[in-house]
Amino acid sequence: QYHGTKSHSFSTANEHVTVVEHYEIVRKGNVEFSKVPADASSKMPDELMDSIEPYDYSQMVDFSMSYLPGYLADKYDVSAEDDSKRVDVRMKNTTINAIRQTISGYSLSPVREYININPGKVHYAFLPVWMLATKWNGQTYLFAMNGQTGKMVGDLPVDKGRFFMYFIAIAVIIAAIVLLIGFMTIH
Repeated sequence: QYHGTKSHSFSTANEHVTVVEHYEIVRKGNVEFSKVPADASSKMPDELMDSIEPYDYSQMVDFSMSYLPGYLADKYDVSAEDDSKRVDVRMKNTTINAIRQTISGYSLSPVREYININPGKVHYAFLPVWMLATKWNGQTYLFAMNGQTGKMVGDLPVDKGRFFMYFIAIAVIIAAIVLLIGFMTIH
């Protein structure tokens, strides 16, 4: 349930009037989820792992140690109960966003929300993730890549000196253009 407002303004000979209309907006819906991933390693940053989704689960096969020779793999250390709580939060937020997107043209304020999540089953699976950690200027930067799609995320190191040098150069160029346009419109 949301409180929605619409406003519009008009002017008369003597005053400026703003009309604000108030609405009660109610939405109901069902959203179904299947195979919502949540990494089960406390060593992996959750936001990084969430960012490289989605995975294609149609090609999943039973695990065999023969897949790992020459590769480093991490065993799960987060309990199924803790991961289930995290998955529930992800599903709740996704549901709220999906329902909210059905409403347009209003400024919205949530009044009440009731999300019922039916518990599902937890299955552990190895998913292909390539990790890279690198150091630059004394800081460690971590990158992750989805081994199926090639999608890569991470924090790029930024040379602050170069950043400010480019920022100042662009600011000077923009200021010169604005001054030139201003000078041309005056004369």
